[in-house]
Amino acid sequence: MKLSPVFITLVCLIFLNCKSQKNEDTEESNETITETPQEIPKKPVSDITIDPIIHATTILEWKEKTIYIDPAGGAKAFKDKKLADLVLITDIHGDHMDIETLDSLDLSNAEIIAPQAVAEKLPAQYTDHLIILNNGETKEVQGISIEAVPMYNLREEALKFHDKGRGNGYIITLGKKRLYFSGDTEDIPEMRALQYIDMAFVCMNLPYTMTVESAASAVLEFKPKQVYPYHYRGTEGLSDVVKFKELVSKNPDIEVIQLDWYPNNTK
Repeated sequence: MKLSPVFITLVCLIFLNCKSQKNEDTEESNETITETPQEIPKKPVSDITIDPIIHATTILEWKEKTIYIDPAGGAKAFKDKKLADLVLITDIHGDHMDIETLDSLDLSNAEIIAPQAVAEKLPAQYTDHLIILNNGETKEVQGISIEAVPMYNLREEALKFHDKGRGNGYIITLGKKRLYFSGDTEDIPEMRALQYIDMAFVCMNLPYTMTVESAASAVLEFKPKQVYPYHYRGTEGLSDVVKFKELVSKNPDIEVIQLDWYPNNTK
């Protein structure tokens, strides 16, 4: 049987087309599609727990240690809280050294760190628990480094509130974190000169300490990684912590964290 040239050409074209399609399919099947999953940056989990009680009163938990800062507010404020290992008192005023609150707490296993002015006013029952720390001194207590830094007023009309050298701000080192508690102060040179602060607790209330503008200015100078406005209730109510955050936001590397220090306050 003799095949026509047209038929032969048609068969060849079909064969070549099929082969070409097969090669394309093979190439597609051999392609490996690799999708790189997007990594969502995770915020580091801190091993420090911060419990705002009221005004200047704070509880810190780190590993097995519980630290009370300026315990005030009465026994009710500490209901169901862990017992203190350390108590730090900044000044002699009642919102920092509240003897009624101290007497209501089980501090049998706690050590109390305070400046000389506070030590002189504490009842004798606390003498055996007391470690005196004055401005410029650093001590390691229960494996925790505690440095006392100055806190005082600068404005002429406020000098009567906090004398230089009487009270302490504190720098507490917990692991690799340095925490600064300002106590009652204005934006003093010693605050502005602070370095390597991870978490700063900064006061701002009139007439006793400073304005939000002064507090923000100091924070922008010493550049903590995080700043917590605290101790911000004055004679005219609560300070404008929203404005404070706006001012500090000029430096985006400083994170402002607002905790609820006045849960029952309507103003």
